[in-house]
Amino acid sequence: MVDKKVFVVALGVILALGTFGPNLAQMVQTAEAHGVQAQLQSRFVKIEDESFNRQSLQTGEELVLSGKFVSLVERDLRGWNSIFSESTNAGNRWEILARTPPGNVFQIPGNAVLDYEIRAKALEPGVYHVHTQLNVAQVGPGLGPGQTVVVTGEPILKPIPYTNIMYQSIIIGVGYVITFATRPWQVI
Repeated sequence: MVDKKVFVVALGVILALGTFGPNLAQMVQTAEAHGVQAQLQSRFVKIEDESFNRQSLQTGEELVLSGKFVSLVERDLRGWNSIFSESTNAGNRWEILARTPPGNVFQIPGNAVLDYEIRAKALEPGVYHVHTQLNVAQVGPGLGPGQTVVVTGEPILKPIPYTNIMYQSIIIGVGYVITFATRPWQVI
């Protein structure tokens, strides 16, 4: 009789842990920190000496982020930089005006220090926390420490490029037609 009670209690504990355990583990493992670089980034490329030309600006004015990408590995990497911003409003609208190194994708030589600069125009008012974002191919994104930037003024509305949307829709439609025409047995 006692053996059956112990077995039932043990089975109940196992079922309860199986049901609630993953939720408890997720709550315990969640950790957030401000200014901490992404884990993978710090092993391959670090963002150092991140600086901003201003802390407050009007919409339409230029924000300049600059600093250094420091490669921590011997092999060359490919990357692209951008701005990552968080805000309490739904905006987060910036227009990238120029990047140094130029181009969308650039080489990061092994064990090298590469100066960078990103120039962006603020399109919408708000209080933003802005970071340099470096995406390294086959590694992932990383963020610089960041800084709070206050943007005031009227929002700048950019026209929607409907011709680009139509062009992309036509290309996607042609792709579907080719896919379904060449593989009809997979559609059914």
